[in-house]
Amino acid sequence: MIPVPVVVTVLGGWCAVYLADTLLKSSNSLKASYEDWLLTYGLSVSPFHLRWQTALFNRQFYSWGRWKPRFLYLWFSVGMVFGIVAMFGSVILLGKTLLQTLTQMLTEAPKAQNDRMLQVVVPGVNLPVSQLTYFFSAILISGVIHEVGHGVAAIREQVRFNGFGIFIFIVYPGAFVDLFTTHLQLISPVQQLRIFCAGVWHNFVLGVASFMVLFLLPAILFPFYYTGVGALVTEVAEDSPANGPRGLFVGDLVTNLQDCPVYNVEDWNSCLGDISEKSQVGYCVSAATLQQLSFPARVYRRLDGTVECCSNNSLTDICFSYSNKLDSHMYACLPARKVIEASKVCRTNMDCHKDFVASFCVTPSLENQTRLIRVKHPPHIDMLYVGHPMHLQYTVSLSSFVPRQNFLSIDLPVVIETFCKYLISLSGALAVINAVPCFALDGQWILNSFLEATLSSLIVEKQNRELVGFLILLAGSALLAANVALGLWMVTAR
Repeated sequence: MIPVPVVVTVLGGWCAVYLADTLLKSSNSLKASYEDWLLTYGLSVSPFHLRWQTALFNRQFYSWGRWKPRFLYLWFSVGMVFGIVAMFGSVILLGKTLLQTLTQMLTEAPKAQNDRMLQVVVPGVNLPVSQLTYFFSAILISGVIHEVGHGVAAIREQVRFNGFGIFIFIVYPGAFVDLFTTHLQLISPVQQLRIFCAGVWHNFVLGVASFMVLFLLPAILFPFYYTGVGALVTEVAEDSPANGPRGLFVGDLVTNLQDCPVYNVEDWNSCLGDISEKSQVGYCVSAATLQQLSFPARVYRRLDGTVECCSNNSLTDICFSYSNKLDSHMYACLPARKVIEASKVCRTNMDCHKDFVASFCVTPSLENQTRLIRVKHPPHIDMLYVGHPMHLQYTVSLSSFVPRQNFLSIDLPVVIETFCKYLISLSGALAVINAVPCFALDGQWILNSFLEATLSSLIVEKQNRELVGFLILLAGSALLAANVALGLWMVTAR
């Protein structure tokens, strides 16, 4: 469910804005001056919608629209082709997403939610509060670039440009351009397509550019940061099992998880995934060392069937299991650090046969899904982590970039990486959603112009073409509404 404080804050804020607007407009003494103030600054207020429009940028838009006409013609012609393809592709994508959502609802498969191509994002629910700045900044920039595409294309096609604006709908920011409608209706359907497709085209270009920056980031930051030497710890949550005197600290460089080498954040995630999926590894301990370290303890079974043999609630001892020639189920309560340090990782006793010294492969006897993980972060002493590997992954933030100088921020590459990822996902999502043949979206005008450009010779009557367009828009709107409704339900109600 959506957190109650979030709902109260949003509703309370909008109620206060709308109440103030209503009171000022109903006041005999303040109404005229208030409406003049709104008109002067291009502001308008309606329920859950605040809008600002200005002509300050008109000269800049006209400058862009008249720059290299031949290049802009080719640029927006390619965008037109892309927009038409995106219109059909968005329907296929939404249809597949809807089927995935319905399958998850019927099969109760929790993993399917992460596999869906499109997801409804609700701040405070499936969007971390700590990343709201990235989200709103990326969606605003994506919206501005989208509208710049429309504005420049319109000027290129000799359509009068009235102004540019920004709005806030509930909590989501956006942008818009005001074009002279009569001019739009007078130009040809192909010219209209170049204008209407420019928004999704520019969103696609923004997504590609962000991806290239993300891909080339190691080369871009090479003079200041180096990579490929480990995963740098940038944050450890207060409630993290890795937090403590023998845990991880900001600035530590993780180089290994068990016997899995870590050269970057991707390796960290991959190693933790492998550790989670595979069985617990063991450690080679000589028979003499095993006899010296072990001490008698009562053996009992947990509720999940695993065995515990350390009954003193020690923070340093762990129950280990091993086998010998006579008994395949032996258990010993051993000090974990003494067993693991300077020990070879193993799976069976055969892995420990070396130099004719009798050795056993002792494996931690832990609850299901719990793992003992040795984390190397030199020059510090190794951290021994006992718990679910995903808890370690979710509560420790890392970066693949290591500063070359101490005064360089360890957070800057993470900020750039995260912002690029948000730009890629949100700009791409804006392109997909706007391309859908749906009422009040770019897809509506793309579809109408496309039908006029392709069906005018097949369906002579304009009313019949409009009827075909209306039926397609109705189906597209229903498809989008179903995705949004079920997506919201999956995010907030489950």
